[in-house]
Amino acid sequence: MAGIFIEGPRRSAETPRGSALWALGFRPFYLLASVFSAVSIAIWSAQFAGWLRASYLAGPLWHAHEMLFGFALAVIVGFLFTAGRNWTGRPTPTGVPLALLAALWLTGRVLVATPYSWAAAIVNAAFPIAAAIGLAIPLWAARNRRNYFFVGLLVLMGLADLALHLSLLGVLALPPFLGVRIGLDVLLFVMTVMAGRVVPMFTNNGVPAAGAERRPTLDRIALGTILALTCADVVGLTGTPVALIAAIAAIAHAARWLFWKPWRTLRVPLVWILHAGYAWIAIHLALRSAAELGWIAASPATHALTAGAAGALIIGMMTRTTRGHTARPLQANRFDVAMYLTVVLSAVVRVAVPLALPGSTIAAIVVSAMLWSAGFALFAIGYAPSLVRPRVDGHPG
Repeated sequence: MAGIFIEGPRRSAETPRGSALWALGFRPFYLLASVFSAVSIAIWSAQFAGWLRASYLAGPLWHAHEMLFGFALAVIVGFLFTAGRNWTGRPTPTGVPLALLAALWLTGRVLVATPYSWAAAIVNAAFPIAAAIGLAIPLWAARNRRNYFFVGLLVLMGLADLALHLSLLGVLALPPFLGVRIGLDVLLFVMTVMAGRVVPMFTNNGVPAAGAERRPTLDRIALGTILALTCADVVGLTGTPVALIAAIAAIAHAARWLFWKPWRTLRVPLVWILHAGYAWIAIHLALRSAAELGWIAASPATHALTAGAAGALIIGMMTRTTRGHTARPLQANRFDVAMYLTVVLSAVVRVAVPLALPGSTIAAIVVSAMLWSAGFALFAIGYAPSLVRPRVDGHPG
């Protein structure tokens, strides 16, 4: 049983004791997100079984909403609050304000499983807006203009979520999944920006002589194509024009990834998991292009982004930032590798099996869901002690 938990420095008389759950944004939101991610598939199954008959959102829409505006958004907020303190040297929400934000997020998860539709709409839209304010204050105080756009992206997530709810309430004549589509575009943009900043650096720091390269022109093309794809989705463009944008984006992101030398990271799990996640971005864009041309269904493309790119990048960044910000070794153990392989395999099953064997889609969904839940349950079990306890070096955060 000892192998289940993350190994760290032995506690000494000088090692801080007590709880540090509200000391920095990654702590509560990584823990909440991982637990919720592990159990949400069971809740989704309960909706399909008819056990949650009074739910406001149901079926695939509930699943899409909760994995995007629940799970992924919580991780983004936790990461940005943590990174924001490093970017500015100023405090991001901690203590009571951080606990209130976590409570707001948790309330949103409960309300979407009830008939209280207006309350669900207000609370779910309020969370990213409140988080945007919490991030904007230190960025503005430090005049950290380079990262102002993250505030705008959080606001956009809130507006996309609100649009989804208002469409369900009959206030807006829009398809509910448009809000999901815009939210997915924002998630994709955040991942491409942050991966571009950290993956080459982590590769060169963690793998001797890796030689990962950043090409500024290629970076601009890669990010520009994602913005173009987002604009196309906002105005409702479909078909060949979107397929062309997605195809160009797929080529640009694949080239960007290859310049980072992923084949040199295979012996360093803490790094290769990030490369695996980024590879799924190129796969998603290629599949999105094929789906827009009518060659395949849209679902494999969507899940290449969510189960593939988001799943791998999130589990990789959560383990790395938790280790780094709790002063534990930046080295993955077998427990981490098991998490990584489980999450990556979940994406492979969810995307590849329905494409290769369309008659096996239901089985693929079930197996993929079990693997996904297992991977994030392992994170919650293994990293909860690190997230709750103070840093082992006694420093704040």
